Amino acid sequence: MATAVIPRAYKNFINGEWVPARSTQAIDDRNPANTDELVGIFPSSTEDDVNDAVDAATQAYETWRLVPAPKRGEILYRAAETMVARKEDLARDMTREMGKILAETRGDVQEAIDMTYYMAGEGRRLFGQTTPSELQAKFAMSVRSPIGVTGLITPWNFPMAIPSWKIMPALICGNTVVIKPAEDTPLSTYHLVQILSEAGLPAGVLNVVYGDGPAAGSPLMHHPDVKLVSFTGSTEVGRLVSSACAPTFKKCHLEMGGKNIILVMDDANLDLAVEGAVWGAFGTTGQRCTAASRIAVHKAVYGEFKERLLERVRALRVGDGLDPSTEMGPCINEQQLKTVMKYVDIGTKEGAKLAAGGHRLEGGAYAKGWFHEPTVYTDCDPKMRIVQEEIFGPVLSLLPVDGFAEAIDMANNSKYGLSAAIYTRNVNHAFLAMRDLETGIVYVNAPTIGAETHLPFGGIKNTGNGHREASVAALDFYSEWKTLYIDYSDRLQRAQIDNA
Repeated sequence: MATAVIPRAYKNFINGEWVPARSTQAIDDRNPANTDELVGIFPSSTEDDVNDAVDAATQAYETWRLVPAPKRGEILYRAAETMVARKEDLARDMTREMGKILAETRGDVQEAIDMTYYMAGEGRRLFGQTTPSELQAKFAMSVRSPIGVTGLITPWNFPMAIPSWKIMPALICGNTVVIKPAEDTPLSTYHLVQILSEAGLPAGVLNVVYGDGPAAGSPLMHHPDVKLVSFTGSTEVGRLVSSACAPTFKKCHLEMGGKNIILVMDDANLDLAVEGAVWGAFGTTGQRCTAASRIAVHKAVYGEFKERLLERVRALRVGDGLDPSTEMGPCINEQQLKTVMKYVDIGTKEGAKLAAGGHRLEGGAYAKGWFHEPTVYTDCDPKMRIVQEEIFGPVLSLLPVDGFAEAIDMANNSKYGLSAAIYTRNVNHAFLAMRDLETGIVYVNAPTIGAETHLPFGGIKNTGNGHREASVAALDFYSEWKTLYIDYSDRLQRAQIDNA
């Protein structure tokens, strides 16, 4: 007789200990490919839990800020080494709770590894400036200073990568952290926090409170002792975060929505462009801020590109991300699936031509998950809602264009500005696109997805508010510049020099 597996109940991490939440309410972490599988049970935290975490972080800051940055880096380095050793287990757990395929969750973990190594190295740099003074016997320089307690609110689509983008630069700069991860993917943050604790991070330096936005996220960003807030999520919620930070002038970083585009010119390598379009649009089931949900194709190759793309999309294997043959997993939850279905209905009513997909996948292997077909609309109008609004799902719109100039105009006709790509063999068009596309990231002959930790990541317009993740740009957000002037002469000596 089989024995039922009792799911593990997890706790918040506050002041170096795993502690129960004040509330008895809980959140189920379920596998979106099979909702019968309960991955874990996590606390539904409240303002009281947030206050406890911020108090611990505030107290720990007084000593953590004084730890030499190279020593802070050594802790991060040990954490990165542990992540390398546990990479496969971390990826499998992430697929279980988030749904994306193993190849992608391995990449997510690798991104966390890369960021942790990178920021560990910054512990031996954190460069400031030295400049000559305009006065004699005076030395001038600038150094980076930590800010204090940081409040981090992270999304579910990259549940280790994005927390690492925020936690690691915050820690290396000497700040302490309270993080509230997305309620759909809390297990990956648990693993990350546990690994950092094992690496020797002192108690109170990193704290995690689980829960939803209104009950746990809002108290965190409103807390008077939280000096800095970094948020990744929707533009609508980002506005609320910005408003919460404004009254006390908290430093605020927002990474929000996107409506990214791929431009396919008449001289493009179509094999390359089709593959880029497929993975740009349907990787992570389209649930990524850099997903390509618009493709503008030169009319000279529109027909051929469309047919090649549709053949490839119709052959995509949708299923459980743990199955090695699966190419696209489920939507994260029922609400996101309903959003995708709503936009499919909108696109059809707007008059776009449904050329592939368009339906929820049900029955058989799909019966207990939130699956949707990869969907392509062709001959779209730039004014359609499916072209202008972020869907965050496997829905792609094709738009024919007369040439390069129209393609650039169409790309920039968006309230978002995160990522764009162009496929062309014309080096002049490539450089003009890099100059004229109104996005924070531009790819040439590559899809709109993928980021490297040593380069800035972020967008403009309604995508971001000017700050960047990753690279040394992240250090600028998680630290403040302090300018220092050192006079190494006494007043008498200076008077003698001035009168000489």
